[in-house]
Amino acid sequence: MSQNRPVYLKLRDQIAAAIIEGRYAEGDMLPSVRALAAEEGANPLTVAKAYQQFQNDGLVEVQRGVGMYVVAGAADRLRNRERDSFLRNEWPEIRARMERLGIDLAELLEEA
Repeated sequence: MSQNRPVYLKLRDQIAAAIIEGRYAEGDMLPSVRALAAEEGANPLTVAKAYQQFQNDGLVEVQRGVGMYVVAGAADRLRNRERDSFLRNEWPEIRARMERLGIDLAELLEEA
C-alpha cells in the first residue's frame, strides 16, 4: 500500500514524524528544500510540494530569505491528526486481523 503512495506524501509523513518526535521542535527551522532533497535522493520540486502542504496546513511558517520554521502547536496538531487517521483507517483492519488470528489484545499487551 505505502509503495504506491506518491513520494511527496512519503516525505510528508517522514517530516510529520520528525515533528511529532521532536527532532524538529517548535521554532526549529526545517532543512532547506535542496538539503532535504539531497539527503533523501528526491527531486527538489517533490520536497517543495511536501513542504507546501505543511505551509497550507499552518504547521510551518515561512520567513522569506531565511527558511521554514515549525509553528507552536504543530506537534500536537499532527499527533492528533495521525491518531485520528490511525483509529479511522488502520485500526479497524488491524483489529479484524487480530480477531481472525485469535490474538487477544490483553495477552498481546502482556507480552510486550
